[in-house]
Amino acid sequence: MESVQSVKQRFELIGNDPSFNRAIEKALQVSPTDISVLVTGESGVGKESIPKIIHSQSFRKHAKYIAVNCGAIPEGTIDSELFGHEKGAFTGATSTRNGYFEVADGGTIFLDEVGELPLPTQVRLLRVLENGEFLKVGSSATQKTDVRIVAATNVKIFDAIEKGKFREDLYYRLSTVEIDLPPLRERKEDIHLLFRKFASDFAMKYKMPTLRLDEGAVAILTNYRWSGNIRQLRNIAEQISVLEKDRNISSAILRYYLPDAGKNLPAVIGGKKKSDSEFANEREILYKVLFDMKNDLSDLKKLTNELMNTGNSKDVREENPGLIKRIYGNQENNEQDYEDVIDNAYDLNQEEQVPSPRTTNPDPNDYVEPVQQTGDRYDFAQEIEEEESLSLADKEIELIKKSLERHKGKRKAAADDLGISERTLYRKIKQYDL
Repeated sequence: MESVQSVKQRFELIGNDPSFNRAIEKALQVSPTDISVLVTGESGVGKESIPKIIHSQSFRKHAKYIAVNCGAIPEGTIDSELFGHEKGAFTGATSTRNGYFEVADGGTIFLDEVGELPLPTQVRLLRVLENGEFLKVGSSATQKTDVRIVAATNVKIFDAIEKGKFREDLYYRLSTVEIDLPPLRERKEDIHLLFRKFASDFAMKYKMPTLRLDEGAVAILTNYRWSGNIRQLRNIAEQISVLEKDRNISSAILRYYLPDAGKNLPAVIGGKKKSDSEFANEREILYKVLFDMKNDLSDLKKLTNELMNTGNSKDVREENPGLIKRIYGNQENNEQDYEDVIDNAYDLNQEEQVPSPRTTNPDPNDYVEPVQQTGDRYDFAQEIEEEESLSLADKEIELIKKSLERHKGKRKAAADDLGISERTLYRKIKQYDL
């Protein structure tokens, strides 16, 4: 078995990162066996090099090695590509065709982007992994094959399993040994080495002097996030090699080729999807806010009504200290707002107060229908009454029921949960006949 260093030289792999060396070492250890291997890692980290190493160090190295990009084959034809088809199996099948598993018998098949396989194809692949049997499309005759499967994916398999897009039993068949390649941003010491290698290759290809980076450019190159990994680094090296006449690259020139260089802000790689229970909790919070707003509005209307009827702001303050505190709080600015509201409401009351038709000893025969005023300054209060939504009452009932169920009918705990007094809760229960 070759050493890690000799394999890196043979396959032109650059880097001395310990996690990268460990991945190559694992590939060499599993090569003499026939177990299935799953290579994981982000797009562009060089996953295609691992199956080549495994095949070259196995006893199958003289047989065929076939690499299949599962994400590039249309869903309707992938079964035919992998397992073959019989003549007349579908429209356009004018002759019998051998699939990759039949052609690679005795060799190795590399299934790149295996996470993109459709579910029916995953069932066929699982059967090949279990007993080496497969059926051509349009055939009922079982065929045998002896291939070693190395798969690779850049998707999060467990997320795909939860969403029902990948079979869990197939995952455990493929990942007898899992080899994970680290992203380029975690191999900081290898970034400049790789750039120099690519710059040298492109200098030979385009017959021009090799690029040189100054210290500032090396620092930017090393600290860049490289979301496209080695593939992105190679493309940047090629762009600069072709477009820049000056072969000494400064940090200012390099920034021009790196999108958002120097803006290493945190990014969400994979957000967790909210569950239905989390959305239900958010709805409950919203209902509670609306419930509190309705209570505040009712209290405010009650306070305003008392002020309009009595016309004495001082008495209103003394008789309703708890109500005022609940609406306006204890802050000085809120207290000043309250004073302004009281004074303005009192002024309006003095200006347009309508004499009450009631007397100290009211007589039903003496009652006179009050004259309807036009342009009433208090029409806004009437509009608020009319526009109160019935759905809000339904939500209030639903919120009270949920709170009572949560606290097993204990009214005090339910009232504390809703942020109201036990007496108010009792009144609401009577009001809605709960």
